[in-house]
Amino acid sequence: MTSQILNAYAMLRAAEAETGLSDYGDPSLPERFRVLVAKMREGGMDAAGQRIAAEVCHEQLTSRLRFFEDRKRYPIADETIENPIFATGEPRSGTTLLHVLLSLDPASRSLRFWELMYPSPPPGVAPPDDPRRAQADEDWRAILKRIPKWLINHPYNDMLGDGLPECERTWGFDFRVMGPTVWWRVPMKMIMAGLPGDARAQYQLHKKVLQHLQYGRPKKRWALKGFHSGRLEAMFETYPDAKLIWTHRDPVQVIASRIVMAGELDEGLMGEVDWKETAATYLAQSRASITAALNSPYLNDPRVHHVRYADFVHDPVGTIRAFYEKYDLPFTPGFEAAMRDYLANNKGDRYGKFKYSTDVIGEDVEALHAEFAPYRERFGLEIEQRK
Repeated sequence: MTSQILNAYAMLRAAEAETGLSDYGDPSLPERFRVLVAKMREGGMDAAGQRIAAEVCHEQLTSRLRFFEDRKRYPIADETIENPIFATGEPRSGTTLLHVLLSLDPASRSLRFWELMYPSPPPGVAPPDDPRRAQADEDWRAILKRIPKWLINHPYNDMLGDGLPECERTWGFDFRVMGPTVWWRVPMKMIMAGLPGDARAQYQLHKKVLQHLQYGRPKKRWALKGFHSGRLEAMFETYPDAKLIWTHRDPVQVIASRIVMAGELDEGLMGEVDWKETAATYLAQSRASITAALNSPYLNDPRVHHVRYADFVHDPVGTIRAFYEKYDLPFTPGFEAAMRDYLANNKGDRYGKFKYSTDVIGEDVEALHAEFAPYRERFGLEIEQRK
């Protein structure tokens, strides 16, 4: 029976038996895993799909067990994370390009997909012929074969295993979200909300991951990207010396673009998508996120630097220069040259033009413009006119 395939207790025991380990680093992990498994069992997958889901669960559980065993084998907890840079903003507001450019600074280090897909042992103690990079490249080729439109709406995926994951990917084996770069083999739509959350615990795990990846390597400043705007209290509690560059874009365009991107991802994962349901889901999430941003007590925090999307698109290098100058970070000629070289050789439409329309939202666009007027006014945004 398919109900016996996705059995949380059995999967936990199997992971422990394979590794000979039992410390998940968090006593609440087993119960949280059971919640996630219950969500998957409600997804209507057939036996083949459930078997794939069970394999992915096993990979994530064993990865987590080995990760926390590494912290016992090596003095990873002694690593200090100082002065990290975080890029944030609503999805589809230029944050990925911003992150890519920030990652080009030789003085910075950024997360890489291969490190999060296969974190153990710490990359800093691995041999020169470490096969994990090649394996992650192969994984990404398989992902893009299944979801080919992902290269059009997110061309940065052409970096494959060396690509730049969002900070949320550090929680992949924490079972708080079900993003596509973990669950891409499983025939069910993404679950990005509704699982047990704990911002403080998540950032503590995030810090452990950074320590893990920094261990045994030359110490550098971290340049990161994630959707942190609704969790800034926990983020700054964990990284009190962090600096945040926060992009802002016309919410109506953000929402329409987000709906199409998410729908195309779900279409690749499941073979079909309910566009009306997708629109309602991401409109609701965006409304909540934008409201939270307007009410954030950190809007005027000196560690936060606000950027208009239009200004960043017009002059990305100048935008980053201004951020660096504000916080007295060395803006070197080599860094500037690397950014200009990337921009010249990596056009945003290199795999085709990403097309979307505000019609996909399914609501009166003028009413939405009126609804989001306080956000636009707060950050000096104009209603975006797309060609």
